[in-house]
Amino acid sequence: MDPGEHTNMGKKYKEARSKIDRDKRYGLVEACELVKVVAPAKFDETVECAARLGVNPRHADQMIRSSVSLPHGTGKSVRVLVFAKGDRVNQAKDAGADFVGSDDIVAKIQEGWLDFDVAIATPDMMGLVGRLGRILGPRNLMPNPKVGTVTMDVKKAVTERKAGRIEFRTERTGIIHAPIGKVSFEAVKLQENLETFLRTLQRLKPATAKGKYFKSVSLSSTMGPGIRLDTNEVQSMVTAE
Repeated sequence: MDPGEHTNMGKKYKEARSKIDRDKRYGLVEACELVKVVAPAKFDETVECAARLGVNPRHADQMIRSSVSLPHGTGKSVRVLVFAKGDRVNQAKDAGADFVGSDDIVAKIQEGWLDFDVAIATPDMMGLVGRLGRILGPRNLMPNPKVGTVTMDVKKAVTERKAGRIEFRTERTGIIHAPIGKVSFEAVKLQENLETFLRTLQRLKPATAKGKYFKSVSLSSTMGPGIRLDTNEVQSMVTAE
């Protein structure tokens, strides 16, 4: 790494941040255009949405965990692992799974191998996969029926993940982070992905959640500054028919 790279990135970050009015709350259209402009890195940065919701994740009925297919995908190549046996093995491979196996894959993971982004399992494999809880759980890689990664329909699950289906969950602070594309995406595609994600969060609003639901929403690229959205516009968009 160039010794001056950190300094250079600091200058680029400051320059990018100077283009954002920190007191302003941006509309969705303007924010999706601006996040592309202020991305400082030379590589194709990921654009992420962070939404702080009016929920208390310490209460089980207010913990949000789900998944959604973005209309334009994430722009990221996703490595999919499937735990399966019998006919499901060929179904997974035909759908484009990168790795398929059972006991052999479990042993490999126990030895430290983790070169995959999503793990899918058929229900009958969960007894075996459960042994990996301490390894996969903290990395958010454990198959889970709530997000559709424990299923007999492995073909559909693999196809959706390859096409850009994302998983998300509330953190302890009530914030949910999710990738919605790349800075190379057209602004309108980022906007459509963002709207799909936010509408999904609205549909998942717990009945016990009180007060303002979208407390804050922001967009940022991997190396770029945050852009705060107008939560009133967000709320109007997600509740509009």
